[in-house]
Amino acid sequence: MRIKMTLMALIAILALFIGLLGCAGMGGDPTPYEGYTSVYLQNNIHGYTKAARGGKTEYIASYANYVEPDTGHFFVPLNTPVSLGKWRGGFTLTRLDNGQRIYFEYRSGNMGGMSVEEYFNLITSPQKVSLKGLSATDRKGIKEGRVLSGMTKKGVRMAWGYPARHRTPSLEDNVWTYWRNRWVMQAVTFNNGKVTQVR
Repeated sequence: MRIKMTLMALIAILALFIGLLGCAGMGGDPTPYEGYTSVYLQNNIHGYTKAARGGKTEYIASYANYVEPDTGHFFVPLNTPVSLGKWRGGFTLTRLDNGQRIYFEYRSGNMGGMSVEEYFNLITSPQKVSLKGLSATDRKGIKEGRVLSGMTKKGVRMAWGYPARHRTPSLEDNVWTYWRNRWVMQAVTFNNGKVTQVR
């Protein structure tokens, strides 16, 4: 009886260990979302890198827009072709130009209850986005992934993405809140529709 109990305990521990190993990285090829296997980004996607198992690098982005993480910052430019896949923490975004996979954290509650598919329709499009009509300042900020004084709201949205709705309920607001990283927020202030301050 004692041997049987010991054996069962060892099996349980082994099963737990294997399960934890499976959770150590983001892992696996995601199932693609139908209709989003070849679309273009309508705004830059910002994120950060982290070391994963086996010396690999993982790319993490978020609805909170980590626009200036302290280390490992990257951004994927507007009009990059991507496909979107399913992932338990949100979704994946895979660049079709170089194969880079990004794990994109998404919380519907912090985006005003917006579904993943509704969010996809904000950040992607079947066609490339035109920059016609945007000022030189807007185009510079978008290209560099930065917010510059004098940029319009449209330019800021393309450069830094949509602000999270639980802190910026409407794009009509004159202060948009982003996150530099997981802990530090950054506010963009507009006056007459143009950026006057980034702090």
